[in-house]
Amino acid sequence: MKIAILASEGAPFCKSGGLGDVMEALPAALARIEGNEVLLILPYYKRIKDNPKFKVRELCHFEAGVGWRQAYAGIMELEGGREGVRVWFIDSEYYFGARPGAIYGDIDDGERFTFFSKSCLDAMAIQGWIPDVIQCNDWQTALVPTYLKAMYSHLFPKTRCMYTIHNIEYQGWANASFFDDVLYLPWEYRGCMDMNGSVNMMKGAIETADLVTTVSETYARELMYPYYAHGLDPILSAAAWKLTGITNGIDVGTFNPATDPALPAHYDSTSFIQGKAACKAALQYEVGLPVKPEVPLLVMVTRLAGHKGLDLLCYIIRRLLWEEDVQILILGTGEPHFEQFFRELSREYPDKVAAKITFDLGLAARIYAGGDVYLMPSKSEPCGLSQMNAMRYGTVPVVHATGGLRDTVPPCDEHGKGGLGFTFQSYNGDDFHAAVSRAVHLYHHERNNFRELQKTCMEQDFSWDKPAARYMNLFRQMLTW
Repeated sequence: MKIAILASEGAPFCKSGGLGDVMEALPAALARIEGNEVLLILPYYKRIKDNPKFKVRELCHFEAGVGWRQAYAGIMELEGGREGVRVWFIDSEYYFGARPGAIYGDIDDGERFTFFSKSCLDAMAIQGWIPDVIQCNDWQTALVPTYLKAMYSHLFPKTRCMYTIHNIEYQGWANASFFDDVLYLPWEYRGCMDMNGSVNMMKGAIETADLVTTVSETYARELMYPYYAHGLDPILSAAAWKLTGITNGIDVGTFNPATDPALPAHYDSTSFIQGKAACKAALQYEVGLPVKPEVPLLVMVTRLAGHKGLDLLCYIIRRLLWEEDVQILILGTGEPHFEQFFRELSREYPDKVAAKITFDLGLAARIYAGGDVYLMPSKSEPCGLSQMNAMRYGTVPVVHATGGLRDTVPPCDEHGKGGLGFTFQSYNGDDFHAAVSRAVHLYHHERNNFRELQKTCMEQDFSWDKPAARYMNLFRQMLTW
């Protein structure tokens, strides 16, 4: 099967969040399935163009239409591909190649990713690479299924399109004039793009894609409700027949405590007691906490944003420090008031709290390995990868039972039996505190059960093999329609 995957980011080329991780692992997992040809198309950002590690060659260039304008577009191919995946970059000095800094956040993002979406379809048509299935992701490629149906069906007569929602909060809004000035779609598609008098690209994708998927089974159900859907619940409810949740995996080759080069000691599920102890001691020393093996180290690697549950942690953290013998380590950057809160807390409790307000992948790996309990009280979480990374390294998660957290962390009892971590159902600080206290009690008073729970977490299969097989089943179904 020929599969084209279109996205606005993908590690190791460019990454700003979880989508980048998925676009690194999913195409490779699909390419490992016999008979598949997989093409990944990304924008040719300045950070990719300037990176000497990525050797590319130009396949061709053409003029791409954006509204009434014509703009240069080039197809740059990564030499040798990557893990069996053919990789193309859409080159445009104006839209991508000359802009330093973050890959999102420019005032013309809507126009930039309109250009990208159309150019992906033009590039495949020009090169004669006609896929059986196109899989596109989030609002930045949400125009692909609409353009495919409205303007490119004669070039891709048998191609089916799957649209995947990784985070429904970001929908690709634009004012009403954007439809005429930039999209240049046939008039009959105005209705599917219109929402509250504005253009909503994600709404258009939901209505025109052959299938809609999201990144966990629970999140797919949650999107039927206004609390989670950010206004799109009636659109998704009407499209419920074609909405499916597939829980993400993680790259178990990269996130592997037996081989991770960032760790001071390596271990697996049969040797983790000594290995994690060494990693914990080294981590405590690195971040300036007293080296105390008997004290549970509670850790969090996160973007410091409200929807990650930081308000709950701020509410309970002093109570935890007063009532429990614990240490707490936070790594991340984000909203200034959270950054300031944790900085001040670390100065107030230098022997109990460490706050590293930075982005450091190596330190993140050492935190996964050296921590005892991983905190993830997210208000909503489409899938979440950190809880799976933590379990892969033998760190027991405490999570709010929402989205992918519910799917990947079945609750255990107070003795650590029957599940993979500690969960709380209602989004409030007291329930979160109770869940953390259960984990800390298990560590202090039933250490053998805590270690058995760590071992069970490490033995789970969080690879991409199962999710990739589910994607393939859906691809095959679409081709029969």
